[in-house]
Amino acid sequence: MAKLILTHEVTGLGEPGDVVEVKDGYARNFLIPRSLATPWTKGAESDINAIRKARKTREIASLDDAKALASSLSAKPVVVAANAGPGGRLFGAVTTADIAGAVAAAGGPSVDKRKIEIGQSIKTTGDYTVSIRLHPEVSAKIGVQVVAG
Repeated sequence: MAKLILTHEVTGLGEPGDVVEVKDGYARNFLIPRSLATPWTKGAESDINAIRKARKTREIASLDDAKALASSLSAKPVVVAANAGPGGRLFGAVTTADIAGAVAAAGGPSVDKRKIEIGQSIKTTGDYTVSIRLHPEVSAKIGVQVVAG
């Protein structure tokens, strides 16, 4: 088992700054090459504190603020324009970065693309539902309308 410090949020594992123990292969082949975690050392305690401090500044302050933001995001659908061929099939797919940009363009808050979860890849025009993790306890479901553009 490898002991690691998470540098980014990993679904099902933990938040940035958490110290976790995972299997060696998962650490060596997935987490460390993608810069999602760094190896734990005794001197890394200052790194943990810096990661937690940076996370606190980015995080939505309270649960009530997150719930209010979730209700405002859920109220109106977001429109994403993408290049499409005949029949509504997209050239490529709609990414989390596209959705984050569309939320900001629609007058919503700036949302980190890593907090957006798409169930299945969006490769055709139409209406979809995606989830945004605003707070560890609050997740907003927003409607995304993909149009040819």
